[in-house]
Amino acid sequence: MRLSDSFLDDLRNRLSLSQVVGRKVSWDMRKTNQAKGDWWAPCPFHQEKSASFHVDDRKGFYYCFGCQAKGNLFGFVQETENVGFLEAVEILAAEAGMEMPARDPKAAERSDLRTRLAEVTEEAVRWFRLQLQTGPAAEARAYLERRGLTRETLERFEIGFAPDASDALLRAFEGKGIKLDLLDGAGLAVPPEDGRPARDRFIHRIVFPIRDPRGRCIGFGGRAMNPNAKAKYLNSPETPLFDKGANLYNLGPARTAAGKGQPLIVAEGYMDVIALHQAGFEAAVAPLGTAVTERQLQMLWRVAPEPLVALDGDAAGQRAGLRVIDLALPMMEAGQALRFAILPDGRDPDDLIRAKGRAGMQAMLDAAKPAIALLWQRETEGRAFDSPERRAALDRDLRGILQRIADRSLRRHYGEEFARLRGELFGTAPEPVRRAPDATRARSGPRRAGKWPPPAQPSPSVRASALVSGALRPDAILEQVILAGLIRHPGLIATFGDRLEAAEWSAEVNAALGATLLSQDPRDPTEIVQAAVAEKLGTEVLETLMSRGHVRNSPAGRGDAEDTRACISEALGRLEARHGAEREYREAMEDFETNADEAMTWRLAQAGRRRDDSYRVGDLQSNARHAERSHADYYDSLLTTDGGKTHERK
Repeated sequence: MRLSDSFLDDLRNRLSLSQVVGRKVSWDMRKTNQAKGDWWAPCPFHQEKSASFHVDDRKGFYYCFGCQAKGNLFGFVQETENVGFLEAVEILAAEAGMEMPARDPKAAERSDLRTRLAEVTEEAVRWFRLQLQTGPAAEARAYLERRGLTRETLERFEIGFAPDASDALLRAFEGKGIKLDLLDGAGLAVPPEDGRPARDRFIHRIVFPIRDPRGRCIGFGGRAMNPNAKAKYLNSPETPLFDKGANLYNLGPARTAAGKGQPLIVAEGYMDVIALHQAGFEAAVAPLGTAVTERQLQMLWRVAPEPLVALDGDAAGQRAGLRVIDLALPMMEAGQALRFAILPDGRDPDDLIRAKGRAGMQAMLDAAKPAIALLWQRETEGRAFDSPERRAALDRDLRGILQRIADRSLRRHYGEEFARLRGELFGTAPEPVRRAPDATRARSGPRRAGKWPPPAQPSPSVRASALVSGALRPDAILEQVILAGLIRHPGLIATFGDRLEAAEWSAEVNAALGATLLSQDPRDPTEIVQAAVAEKLGTEVLETLMSRGHVRNSPAGRGDAEDTRACISEALGRLEARHGAEREYREAMEDFETNADEAMTWRLAQAGRRRDDSYRVGDLQSNARHAERSHADYYDSLLTTDGGKTHERK
C-alpha cells in the first residue's frame, strides 16, 4: 500500500521523535537541551551506560555514536517493535489519533483478520489460565510446584492448562460465538481431517503464551502431561500472527532487562527462560521450537552485542551450539558476537538453578567461552595429527572456517588465534605479539623510603631475550631507542603514554620495560626510574640496553629532552608504520588464499613491496654503524621532518 506524503508529514507533525523514543529510554538531562530539540540517552539498541544515543527533534533523526544505529520516526518503531513499515505507521497513527487511509480491499481484509485473531488468542490466554485453577489441573499444578515455580512467576508468564479432552476449548469458544475458522487461523484448533472431527490443538498440556515485543499474544507452547505423548513440547503452527523463526520467547521483557545491564541469555526452552527469570536473570529468551535463525540472531544483536548462549553439557547441546556458530560466522563482526556457557553433566539452566541456585548459574555464565573455542574443539577433538597429511587436513578445515567470515578484521584475528592454537598443538608455537601488561595503576603510587632493595635477578625468559643475548631484529632496535630515551628523560612518559600503552612489542623484556615505565611518575628524576627498572628486571637488562651502540649514538641516548622527544616520535612512527604494513600484507595473503585472481596478485605484490620498504626505512642498526663517524650524519639518517619542519642539527 502506498501512503501519501501528506499523510506521513501530518503524522510526523503530530508526534515528535523524542516523544516516541522517550517510551524506550531514560533521557540524560545533563546533556539534553530541550529548547533546541537536542536529546541524549543510553542507546536502546545495545547495552551501555553512557548517553551516546542522540535524537535531533528538529530534523527528525536519531543516531547512536556507539553502535551507529540511525533512522527516523518510522524506522525507530520498526526496530524496537520488530514490525514492518505499515505496521509501524499503524502504531504511530493510533498514538496520534489519526485514521489510516483506506487501503485496497485485500490489504484491509488481512489487517482485520490479524486483529480478530489477536483478540481470539487473548481470549484463549484467559481461558487457559482459568483452567489451571480447576480440579482436573491438580496434576499440572503439582508438577509446576515441584519445578519450583512461585505464584508470582505463574502470573508473570501467564501459564495455563489445556484439559484432557479433545474439544474442551472448541466447546467453550463455540459458546462465546467464536467460529472454527478463527480458532484454526489462530493455531488453537485442528479442522476435520480423515473423517475425524475438529479438535483442540493443545490437549492435556501446560500452556505457555508467546508474546511478540509489542506484547501481543501471537501463539502458544504446550508441555505434555502425558509421558507417552508423541511430542513433549508442542508449539502453535505458522499463522498470520505467528512466525517461529522471526520471534523469541520473552523478547520484550528481556530487552528491557538487558537495557538495565543484565546479560542477555539464550536458553533452549520455556522452562529454562522461566527458571532463569525467577533466579534473577530477567534478560533470558528462547527460540520457539526450531533452531536459531538468522532473523533471530539479528534480533538478539539489536538487544546486546554479545549474547550468552546457554548449552546443555551433553553432545546434543554441543552440536546445537556449533550449529548456531556456523550460522552466525558470516554475520559476526566487532560488536556482534556470541559466547557460550556450557553447563555441566548434561544439565539445562533449570536443572542447574534448582541444584546450585543463582550462584551456580552465574559461575557458568562467568566461564562462558568465545565461539572460536568451540570451533577449535570441534576441529581437533578425537583427531590424530601424526602425519603431514592429517595436519594438512586440519589446515584445510581451518581455512574453510576463515573463508566463511565476512568481516576482514575479524577474519584476521581468527586466523591469528588459529595459528597460535595450531602452534601449541604441534609444539611449534611462534612467540606471540606481546602488549605491555596492564599499566592503569596510578603512576604516582607509593614509593619506598630510603634505599632501594637489591636489584632483582632477571627471569629466565628475560635472560634468553634478544636484549640480553644480543640477537636483534629491526623492530627491537626501534623499541630499544624508544625505551632508552624514556628512561633518560622520564618527563616524556606523559607525552607518549597513550602510544606506549597501545604498542605491540617484539619481545617480552621490551613489554616489561614499557609497563615499568608506564607505572612511574613522569616527575621522577632519571635515577629513580633507573632504580625502578633495575629492581623490576635486574641491572643486567638496564646496563645492556643503555650500552647498545644504536642507543648510545642516537639522540635518545645522548641528546637533550627535545632531541629525545623528536627521536622517540620518529621511532614510534616508523614502528607503527611497520606494523601497519605487516597487517596489510597478512590481510592480502588471507584474501589471496580465497580469491587468487590477477587483481589480487597485484595487490599482494604491492602489499609485499610496502612491507619490505618498511623494513628498509627503519634500519637503525645500519644507521648506528655510520653514527661513529658523525653524530650529525646519524641524526640526519634517523630523523625526518616533523610537522613540516626539519630538526636543527646539534
